[in-house]
Amino acid sequence: MSNSEIPAGWSEVEVDGIPQLQKLYQFKNFVEALAFTNKVGELAESFNHHPALTTEWGKVSVCWWTHTEKGISQLDIDMARRCNEIQP
Repeated sequence: MSNSEIPAGWSEVEVDGIPQLQKLYQFKNFVEALAFTNKVGELAESFNHHPALTTEWGKVSVCWWTHTEKGISQLDIDMARRCNEIQP
């Protein structure tokens, strides 16, 4: 994957030897962070493709990767772009 394919604000990281797309979204409070988490969850369910989500006060970390690919697939890139579109 080239850096030009990575959506704005996302980084390629390696977790336990597996490449993943990761982004930290910032919010004013926990309520906004939770609302975003729920929107990402709905998106994930609609595609049957689920990220790692960590929700904390004022921030949400999202990581996309494909288990069967043992790394980043085109679907992960598309899902990252969709997350950027639902950011409040």
